[in-house]
Amino acid sequence: MSLATVIDIARRLAEGRTTSLDLTGQCLARIGDPSGEGPRAFIRLFAEQARATAAAWDGMRRAGVPLPALAGIPISVKDLCDVRGSTTTAGSVVLKDAPPAQEDAPIVARLRAAGAVILGTTNMTEFALGGLGLNPHYGTPRNPFDRKAARIPGGSSSGAAVSVTDAMAVAAIGTDTAGSVRMPAALCGLAGFKPTARRVPLAGTLPLAPSLDSVGVLGATVACCAQVDGIIADEPFDIASVPLSRLRFAVATTLVLDDLEPAVADAFARVLTTLSAAGARVTEIGFRELGELPKINAQGGFAVAEGYAWHRALLDEKRALYDPIIGARFATGAGISAADYIELCNARARLIDAARPLTAAFDAVLMPSVPITAPRIADLEADESLYLATSRRLIRNPGVANFLDRCALTIPCHEPGSAPVGITLMGEAMADHRLLSIGRSVEAVLTHPH
Repeated sequence: MSLATVIDIARRLAEGRTTSLDLTGQCLARIGDPSGEGPRAFIRLFAEQARATAAAWDGMRRAGVPLPALAGIPISVKDLCDVRGSTTTAGSVVLKDAPPAQEDAPIVARLRAAGAVILGTTNMTEFALGGLGLNPHYGTPRNPFDRKAARIPGGSSSGAAVSVTDAMAVAAIGTDTAGSVRMPAALCGLAGFKPTARRVPLAGTLPLAPSLDSVGVLGATVACCAQVDGIIADEPFDIASVPLSRLRFAVATTLVLDDLEPAVADAFARVLTTLSAAGARVTEIGFRELGELPKINAQGGFAVAEGYAWHRALLDEKRALYDPIIGARFATGAGISAADYIELCNARARLIDAARPLTAAFDAVLMPSVPITAPRIADLEADESLYLATSRRLIRNPGVANFLDRCALTIPCHEPGSAPVGITLMGEAMADHRLLSIGRSVEAVLTHPH
């Protein structure tokens, strides 16, 4: 799959080989194609506003006005982020009658200031609770791989991923509480970046678990993610490449390598071989602390505890409008006591402190982004126990970075034509720029191993 990158599009616009109005029109046409994924990938469109914005940037470009980084580039935004004048529904019908947002979320305002054309808000797992991307209210966008088999896109930022794979947007904004950017990116063959949470403002985004929530980017390449992340974090930077021969990578052998689908295990092994051949030092580490995570999160973790706190009144009033599986999961938060929650917070603090010295000597920790390739939508819709087990299985690896308050990046690592597989690079807290630069070098050697 060869998708246009943010840099490609910016160059084409600057050289006059296309216009923002043409690009925006092409994106809107794909979104509106009834035979495509647009009707399931997007919940609402801002078509008139998008065309007007695109035309305005084209006019300024013709006039020779200095333009910001994303001027005229079409971007999609997850339906968890406030867009002024639009109701934020979080992939649900529970909030459909809520008042429209009075202001853009800060990240949306920053995108607009940088010139982005906001096309619309994308579909998602209801209220972001789950890794599959299924949505009974608005439909489930199909994974670009083996589309006839109708495989899951991954969640919760399902529409975000498909908006990029199907060239309905050049890049997409998602949120990530336990992998909700990186799971759909990995399953759909994209790059996906979860920043250190505190770098990007969460104001104006509907919360799932504020302790873990972050706002990230999905794009065709690591450089796409870096450029858009620089905008929403208000930290523009020029991504560099780092010689792989200078890098040390850790491979955690606890938890994250368990129960891998053969295609994932094979792809991960190839990556390690490729990186070693390129001069990187790859070292296995025990990281036994990760083995504590299933027990620590046995009651549902922060997503259920903090999610229930936000949803409690809505569940009392509108439980029948929720996806039954999502409503039931949030409702289990009623059984989490204050003492349970305090122990959860304390356990997280202990694990963060224990992990820091284990990984400090390495440039990144490597792991498979998710342990499986995308299963079929129909199989999961038909079996609730399989649905829940598969969601837990998907969240296991990416959730590590959120729990440890780290930044993390997924990069495609599968063979062309095969089911998408991602490799994750997890960095230290606030080492986001360095991780993105390292990721660019890893991406380059995976794309051109010789």
